[in-house]
Amino acid sequence: MTQPWTLHEDRALPADPVTRPIAREIYQQTRSLPIVSMHGHVPVEWFAHDTPFTDPAELLVVPDHYLLRMIISQGRYALHELGVPAVDGSAPVEADPRAIWRRFCEHWPAFRGTPTRFWMEHELVEIFGVTQRPSAETADAIYDRIAAEIADPGFRPRALLDRFDIEVIGTTDPAWASLEHHHALAAQGMGERVLPTFRPDPLLLLDNLTFTHDVLATGAAAGVQVNDYATYLDALRAQRLRFKAAGGVATDHGPATPDTTPLPDDDAARLFDAAFNGRPVTGAQVAAFSAHMLFEMARMASEDGLVMQIHPGVERGHARRMTRRYGSDKGYDIPVAVEFTRALQPMLDAFGHHPGFRTIVFTIDEDVYSRELAPLAGVYPAMRLGAPWWFIDSPEAMRRFRETATETAGFANLSGFVDDTRAFCSIPARHDLARRIDAGSLARLVAEHRLDLDEAADTAVDLAYRLPRLAYAAR
Repeated sequence: MTQPWTLHEDRALPADPVTRPIAREIYQQTRSLPIVSMHGHVPVEWFAHDTPFTDPAELLVVPDHYLLRMIISQGRYALHELGVPAVDGSAPVEADPRAIWRRFCEHWPAFRGTPTRFWMEHELVEIFGVTQRPSAETADAIYDRIAAEIADPGFRPRALLDRFDIEVIGTTDPAWASLEHHHALAAQGMGERVLPTFRPDPLLLLDNLTFTHDVLATGAAAGVQVNDYATYLDALRAQRLRFKAAGGVATDHGPATPDTTPLPDDDAARLFDAAFNGRPVTGAQVAAFSAHMLFEMARMASEDGLVMQIHPGVERGHARRMTRRYGSDKGYDIPVAVEFTRALQPMLDAFGHHPGFRTIVFTIDEDVYSRELAPLAGVYPAMRLGAPWWFIDSPEAMRRFRETATETAGFANLSGFVDDTRAFCSIPARHDLARRIDAGSLARLVAEHRLDLDEAADTAVDLAYRLPRLAYAAR
């Protein structure tokens, strides 16, 4: 008889017999702490409507780009066969969730050694009580088990906030959001638990095909008639304040580069007017305006107190044909090398010591941790170094982060763990993995007599809970 599928209690803890017992002791101090999930992409509508999840595929597979990427990489299925519609109408989307689920289970061996494997194991076993490993043979039985779980009223989005012990969660909302769902949640006593995050990226890119529409929509939401550069800035300021009034504590920026070089106001106004009125702009002008507006976003952050999250360094829509076929975020975003020291200098020179300014800088270019970002976070009071993000939200990359960043930045200048997920059920799994990796890293410092055990345990609590709370504290 095959033994039921279970997870080892010491998974992701150090393998050596000296540090593992220490790591166990440290992990016990954090494993039950509440979750602070401030950089998420879970739709606010899920919490506002609190409707049941439709099926296992729609909950666990379709919104999770980590799963989709790995399956696509094996060459057997296209995105529309995994539940993602082709926006150009070129192919019918797979409407059978069971078929989508089977395709995921068939590819389970492809996830070996990846963080996605750890997260999905945690979700399937710890959350859904699955006792069989995914495979073509077990797919239907696992599907039925999960379907039965999500049909229970206790598995609706709001109930899961309690079940997962999520103390606070930030949603990421477009700059033109009406915020009606956040207002409704606030009226029901959830305004301090589900918080909006202002994401203005499309408004800062002059080559955005819907730039004028998006700017006007933001102005309408803010109650500002936009007709030139000055009223454009007014609309951004007003909408930021609307987000803050709705409970928001942060903004979210994903520029191509972290350049923050400001332009003379007249030059910025001319570039804005050209794009706003449909006149062509060059690539160099697009880049210059983006850098200028990142600087302006920092200026506004110093005035309204919203935390400025910056995560550059991604080639969006690397596969142009796939982007055209399936839309933004579906064309294989790929990391690129990034330079921070000179790029952030204008912003940090102007606001790095400003008492009202706070920024958290993330990267997926590991080379810059020890050379650039840790030294910057280790001196500028306004800057924190963000947790390993996206492609480096993984066990080995987290360990490398601790080894390369902490010596210069210290623990106190970090953001603590910040997840970045659209997959709601992966949130507790991601935080659990981070807590295990931190326990192992801290255990090594204890074993090498560089920290006392009580200091290591206290630092683990900082990283898991206190630092994220401090980094995103409302002002």
